Amino acid sequence: MTRRITTASALLLLGALALSGCASTPGASSSPTPTAPATGEEIEVDAAWLDGGSMIGLVTQGSSTCVPAAGEVTLEADGTLSVVLEEVDPGRPCTRDYVSRVTLVGLPEGVDPTKELEIRVTGAGLHGDTDLDGVPALAHAEVPEYSPTAGWVDDDEIVVLTWGSSSCAPVVADVKVTDPAGVTVTFVDPPADQICTADMAPRAVVVHAPGLDDDLDVALTLAGGGAEFATPVTIPVF
Repeated sequence: MTRRITTASALLLLGALALSGCASTPGASSSPTPTAPATGEEIEVDAAWLDGGSMIGLVTQGSSTCVPAAGEVTLEADGTLSVVLEEVDPGRPCTRDYVSRVTLVGLPEGVDPTKELEIRVTGAGLHGDTDLDGVPALAHAEVPEYSPTAGWVDDDEIVVLTWGSSSCAPVVADVKVTDPAGVTVTFVDPPADQICTADMAPRAVVVHAPGLDDDLDVALTLAGGGAEFATPVTIPVF
């Protein structure tokens, strides 16, 4: 796990570049700080383990074009993970859709992905909390750097993390449940003339696959998306 924590920490240094098309995962701290009273709209929050347990994906509902970013991330003395959300661009207009979107959070030292994690979210005029079940299999998960990973949000909802250009994130074209323990996600092939920034950023998307059961060892196959998954890749869902 030491290497994965190191990878997540390195990503934190790139947070400021996210808006200009470069990699980002927000900063994290294991030093307990006073918890401010929750203010703003109460929202539903879900979460999934990603990147071998060195990162989580926070799932909230709202505009697909105005996804909040994670600012300060702190592991409190009582073991609660406190995440402060930030508006990426407060003056920017947002589409009026209402979808599940993912905020990626790099985890501080002290978080054990094999144990339940309480999460408190504040900031950006919002607040909410959730519990993320521990996954014993993550105790020995070895994830090669920049490899795709996936984590359960609910029985039929999965967060998929991929790595590549921040300006050309994969878009889901189709999801097929092939059997009770298998699902294939096909991404949209990008236009031939699309220009992508040459960074290596984490990108996350929510996949809805009715009929799946998060108690099963599900194999997730990623395909399409141009050259990225021209050769399909199959990964477990934790």
